[in-house]
Amino acid sequence: MIPALPDLPVRAALPEITAALAAAGSAVLVAPPGTGKTTLVPLALAAELPGKVAGKIIVAEPRRLAARAAATRMASLLGEEVGRTVGYAVRGDARRSAATRIEVVTSGLLLRRLVADPELPGTAAVVLDECHERHLDADLLLALLLDARDGLRPDLRLLATSATVRTRRLAELLGDAPVLDVPARTFPVSVRHVPPARGERIEACVARAVRAALDEGGTDGTGDVLAFLPGVAEIRRTADALAGVDADVLPLHGRLPVAEQDRALRPGPRRRVVLSTAVAESSLTVPGVRAVVDAGLARVPRTDHRRGLAGLVTVRVSAAVAEQRAGRAGREAPGRVLRCWPEGELLAPEPEPEIRTADLTRLALDLACWGTPDGTGLRWWDAPPEGPLLAGRAVLRALGALAGDGDGTVTDRGRRMAELGLHPRLARALLDGAPAVGPRAAAEVVALLDDDTLAAGVEIDVELRRLRSGAAPGAGRWRAEVRRLARLVDGGGGGRDDPALVTALAHPERLARRRAPGSRRYLMAGGTAVELPAGTALADQEWLAVAVADRTPGADHGRVRLAAAADQELAVRAAPALVTEADEVAWVRGDPAGVVARHVRRLGAIVLDERRIADPPPDALRAALLDGLRTEGPGLLRWSDGARRLRDRLATLHRTLGPPWPDVSDEALLADPDRWWTGQLASARSRSDLARVDATGVLRGLLGWREAAAVDELAPERITLPSGSRIALDYSGERPVLAVKVQEVFGWTGAPAVAGGRLPVLLHLLSPAGRPAAVTSDLETFWETGYPQVRAELRGRYPKHAWPEDPRTAPPRVSGRGRGLPGR
Repeated sequence: MIPALPDLPVRAALPEITAALAAAGSAVLVAPPGTGKTTLVPLALAAELPGKVAGKIIVAEPRRLAARAAATRMASLLGEEVGRTVGYAVRGDARRSAATRIEVVTSGLLLRRLVADPELPGTAAVVLDECHERHLDADLLLALLLDARDGLRPDLRLLATSATVRTRRLAELLGDAPVLDVPARTFPVSVRHVPPARGERIEACVARAVRAALDEGGTDGTGDVLAFLPGVAEIRRTADALAGVDADVLPLHGRLPVAEQDRALRPGPRRRVVLSTAVAESSLTVPGVRAVVDAGLARVPRTDHRRGLAGLVTVRVSAAVAEQRAGRAGREAPGRVLRCWPEGELLAPEPEPEIRTADLTRLALDLACWGTPDGTGLRWWDAPPEGPLLAGRAVLRALGALAGDGDGTVTDRGRRMAELGLHPRLARALLDGAPAVGPRAAAEVVALLDDDTLAAGVEIDVELRRLRSGAAPGAGRWRAEVRRLARLVDGGGGGRDDPALVTALAHPERLARRRAPGSRRYLMAGGTAVELPAGTALADQEWLAVAVADRTPGADHGRVRLAAAADQELAVRAAPALVTEADEVAWVRGDPAGVVARHVRRLGAIVLDERRIADPPPDALRAALLDGLRTEGPGLLRWSDGARRLRDRLATLHRTLGPPWPDVSDEALLADPDRWWTGQLASARSRSDLARVDATGVLRGLLGWREAAAVDELAPERITLPSGSRIALDYSGERPVLAVKVQEVFGWTGAPAVAGGRLPVLLHLLSPAGRPAAVTSDLETFWETGYPQVRAELRGRYPKHAWPEDPRTAPPRVSGRGRGLPGR
């Protein structure tokens, strides 16, 4: 055993952990943050496993900051510098040597190694730390490690660690692995809610809560404050709002220089306020914390596949994450938590796994390189959703990373893209941009696009100048990444420095053209509308290469966050696969002619140029006119009163008798236009032609000869009354209605019926003035029980009209006159 290990909760369980891993080959360790699992367990494995399994211990962390911090802490426990027994490797930075026995890496970097060589030579065990965070790289890494162990490396030990107790599924994936539980030693933590006031920004609310936490720190003024915010921009604004507090205000996020990260992770000479992103939830230990201020927000990846927009969005944290954040306040002494959301607000129990919501293009490339393009046969914690995975494969085919035959076979170009460790879009931009503009110029743009914290404004040219000058935050980190990327690619002499070209190579579907002169609205090649913010010089440009765009839920267009000025020549050069030429005959709502026929050259959804076609093909005209009818409805035809009445009659017969009487609803008519597309319709070419087509002919075209002969008998337009009058029936409702004055139906004892007697007519009986007096379809009962009341109410008001005591035997009258005696 390695001597002088700190007295952390996991120390007593180390013999059991190493023994379980040696015996079973895999295990799950459940230990909350602060128990020492990230630092003590790898040291114990390195000391105990060499006699059983040869090779290094690899620790996979979800974040670069956590990987560096864990390696630094383990090296300090050994009394060594990082790079000897304990080393680390993250993208763009590594400290290791031939003597390294424990290597801490990011999940993404280990994934690259595994895809390149599934045997992981020289590796004895892999520790998958913080599995509960459910990052995309970590979930895929777990699935591929299990597959590699099943086939090539049955001796590979796997230890999965989690801060939550919901580990049953994880243990099942590892082959019913033993689950070891190490509880934390914590102190009581009080919780108080301090939601934002009306109109208050979250940064202002967090700053207010931090000041309260500092004031409540006790008479000795001790105890640091750890505040959780969703992103770097919010951290900066909160730090500005805390100017003047009696404490050191320190940011903590993955994009900071290493020295600034270390400063936030070490106790200081006076009280500290550490403003952190999610990196401090579970992967890191921030010493000295007595109070936690939680904004209750996190930034997570989301993809809108329909609009082609992908990026980070801000969401409410889950209950599990809120609990982990609160636990930071009770590590060393009783603590307190101030939550910046209303008490009683319901939170999701667990965070959504990234694999369900993120862009899966990169995952699709890794699966193709692994030889399982659709992921079947792998043991997944959550399998990738089929739709997003297919969308990712479509992008890869467009980038040339997958073969075009649809079977998902990775190309040599795709393997080269995977080796770069970038998102496939950025890998394509680097590979194809380097010969066009030079390796360094291409690397500058790619490094900017790959780091969402670098750009403070919208214009890529301006942001690059700020970074080159060294004045922008993160400029040093950007320059180091530019050097690394430039070394990875070959380039010729290179053309002019053109950030728009490199951006368009990464996101060809985001090439955008202004919709109208002077407008800030643009249409992207993918079909999504976006708008530039006010005040940017890019608003003068007709074309943009958009790097970053997002959309507020419910908005009818997206917002441009980062873009470069482009032109049509550049757009065609960057996205030749999106350029198409075709004859288009289409219905255009609002166009006076309705049908627009043109030869169009497009870049995706963007029209490059067009010309009118004088004589479009008949089939194309018919399809366009049908589209117009489906879009705007059959009301485009001429519906005379007779046509509307015939439609109501046919609808009644279909409803009552069923087939062969046709369904004449809009949906049914348009579902099978071949039944009635004849006569005037066959020669129609425009909106005005449709307006001249009498819908009566369309409806009669639906009838067979038997139905055409029977329609007037089964659904007569008019009914002859006892008075001799012929009154029209109204078929527009569920039942046909006959509106008639009471005197005209004297002598009738049964109401008429249609549809061969199956559907009684509903009589609306009117007063002599034409006002409703009664509604019935049962005249016999009405004459017996209803008529006496009607007679009593109306005969005094209309004394010149007949009101016989027995209307069943009285002669009918028209307009109050006729045969028979007046009623008394």
